[in-house]
Amino acid sequence: MNRKLKIWLTVANAAVLLLSLTFYLFGQLEVLNRTLFNYHMTENMTHAPNERIVVIGIDDESLEAIGRFPWDRRVYADLLHVLNQPGYEPNSISFDISFDEASDPEADAAFAEALAMYDNVVFPVTGITEDVRREVTVTKGGYLEAYDVRTPYEPFAEHVKTAHINALVDEDGAIRRTALAIQGPDGTVYPSLGLNAVQMAGYDVNKYLENDYMAGDSMKGEVFIDFDAMSDEFITVPFLYVVAGEIDPVMFQDAIVLIGINAVGFEFDHSNTTVERDMRLVYAHANIVNQLIEGTVTTKSEWYVTLALLAALLALTWWAAWRLKTTYSVVLFALGLGGLFGAQYLIYKQISLYVDVVYPGLVLVLAYILNIAVKSYLENKQKNFITKQFGRYISPDLVKEIATTNHEIKLGGINKELSILFLDIRGFTTLSEKLKPEEVVDFLNEMFDLITNKALENKGTIDKFIGDAAMLIYNAPLDVDNHPYYAVKTAWDIQQGMIEVRERIEARHGVTVNCGIGVHTGEVVVGNIGSYLRVDYTCIGDNVNTAARIESQTTAGQILVSEATYELTKDRFDFNYVGDRMMKGKTVAVKLYEVLGPIA
Repeated sequence: MNRKLKIWLTVANAAVLLLSLTFYLFGQLEVLNRTLFNYHMTENMTHAPNERIVVIGIDDESLEAIGRFPWDRRVYADLLHVLNQPGYEPNSISFDISFDEASDPEADAAFAEALAMYDNVVFPVTGITEDVRREVTVTKGGYLEAYDVRTPYEPFAEHVKTAHINALVDEDGAIRRTALAIQGPDGTVYPSLGLNAVQMAGYDVNKYLENDYMAGDSMKGEVFIDFDAMSDEFITVPFLYVVAGEIDPVMFQDAIVLIGINAVGFEFDHSNTTVERDMRLVYAHANIVNQLIEGTVTTKSEWYVTLALLAALLALTWWAAWRLKTTYSVVLFALGLGGLFGAQYLIYKQISLYVDVVYPGLVLVLAYILNIAVKSYLENKQKNFITKQFGRYISPDLVKEIATTNHEIKLGGINKELSILFLDIRGFTTLSEKLKPEEVVDFLNEMFDLITNKALENKGTIDKFIGDAAMLIYNAPLDVDNHPYYAVKTAWDIQQGMIEVRERIEARHGVTVNCGIGVHTGEVVVGNIGSYLRVDYTCIGDNVNTAARIESQTTAGQILVSEATYELTKDRFDFNYVGDRMMKGKTVAVKLYEVLGPIA
């Protein structure tokens, strides 16, 4: 690889890294990240929430029996009396229903009187964090700040504990995180409904407020919700049955009770979550309570882990694409991509850490496509160069076969029927005496160019040039149907091309040049013959010698073929029988035929 190419390749790989970083900084693939996060959490749920968590649902059956919502608040007073039977009191009774406005005075008075009797009731507050005039305020290391807080109706507020029910909604409309506390404009800190309920049950949850479990600039007390159960997997009893006293009070003893809407027909108080579409939010609170009881934490890797993976995978991909064979690099690429996401799953399963591999995976794919595309282009360019250059020496088909198969050339040959053409330039010696050395070379190049073009046009292979002679073979290395015909046609085409060459040489130098050509068809040994360091693709055998000796019998401008070639081509060319000739090494004379021309 030359220096210029290395520079351009470095720039291209840097562009891939920059593009991936841009995607990362602007969150272009967060949809995929969220999908993977949802998948990992869903796959690792135990589906076995803590049995101390009891949800009292305002369901369709309760609505049908008690009436249209909102209900008379005396109903809630009755509920509190049922739940707080002596000896069976819950640790906490948390309402996921707001009571921030007055209603019927008598009902409110009855409810306030009931609230004053018990110290385990929690009402929600809602922090107003943003509107068209204000944006959410977050101080790094501080709580989510609200510019206003909607608190319970005053007659109720003095008798209950309060906890916020603010939801943190991601850009796709799903709830994956929670703020375990928010801060009001007067500095008051409100725990979340789930955090408050667990604290009332006596659990130590300080670690959630003291540690930063979120990557980046997160709020104090912000955590991913570890959804460990679906809505229907929590212990849920209908409000109607509880207030009617039909539920054994043992169920509520030391329990963490959450009261919320789970009726199908309600158009509010539900949202998409990490594990469930359209979850009633009372069950989101239930999952938070379960998480705090179990002490689980889901975290996300820091930004520098993602950047380190980006750089490492780019370097590894770059190295593998250029240092390994393409087949091996493809396997390594597939294993790397699969291993990346497989490792992500295993890490999450073992330690609940979500490692962002989406953007590193993007680098892996883009870098591999870039480098393997450039490498393939260069290899094809090199193969074409080799084919073009070495095609001047041996058959282009043979060169293509070697370049395509990428196999080492091995010594050895096979028996195969070929047609062999020998050619000798007559008058060359006389001509060379009149020409300068460079003019002799130019003449030979002109002659061999003519011979080469005619041979390749007729599917022949140039075996070798020997001084002012040439040897051509047909039906090797690739099979050629009717190869005797193409051999004879090549001979005829060369003689026709010699007419113009001969006239020009006679006019310029006064010397007549011509060709004598002999053609013979027979079985020979053909293949790679030579040594480990130097190989020649050629053919050997008695029939090769016969073809050479037939050529030696020709006169200037004559084409002679053997009887074997004649029998195979007599229906395509006119021949003249010239007689039997004894040849060196032969005990039987060889019948020779002169080619007069193709049959019209």
